[in-house]
Amino acid sequence: MRPLRYGINVTLDGCVHHEAGIAPDEESMRYWTAEIDRADALLYGRVTYEMMESAWRRPATGPWPDWMDEWDIPFAGVIDATKKYVVSSTLDVADVDWNAELLRGDLADAVRRLKEEPGGPLSVGGVTLPLALADLGLIDEYAFVVHPVIAGHGPTLFAGLRDRVELKLVDRQEFRSGAVALRYRPATA
Repeated sequence: MRPLRYGINVTLDGCVHHEAGIAPDEESMRYWTAEIDRADALLYGRVTYEMMESAWRRPATGPWPDWMDEWDIPFAGVIDATKKYVVSSTLDVADVDWNAELLRGDLADAVRRLKEEPGGPLSVGGVTLPLALADLGLIDEYAFVVHPVIAGHGPTLFAGLRDRVELKLVDRQEFRSGAVALRYRPATA
């Protein structure tokens, strides 16, 4: 069965909003590039899909935008090329054309089917979809890059989770910036 991994940047106080002061640097971009590269496919909800597409889709004109730092380009290339599945009840099939396929119907059934297909790991991103998948017990691994920032506001990690999820630490990596990458698996696995 293909494992489903969830990865996200988070502040010390649990904020997961990308504008909460979590500035990417070369080291964290290398980390996330490797994480995306390990995935056979990405699973996003509508909001995350549209946000990621607007930032990381290769422009039709060819060159990457001027705002990208040199260390952003490998990440952009990997995420642009990776297969994506989009969970949405509001998008049409024509709205997901960034190497993507729309998933409809029962979330648990759709994700279980994806996990049972042949292939490598799946990676989920965002906030709302991972919450639903955690509630369903479908996430096999969690990767958090915890940044030395206290945001004080914004959406927080797993706000509204129905049941506590016990995790065991399986890997830890410290960055020069003071951020720490932590990888966990469910303790019952």
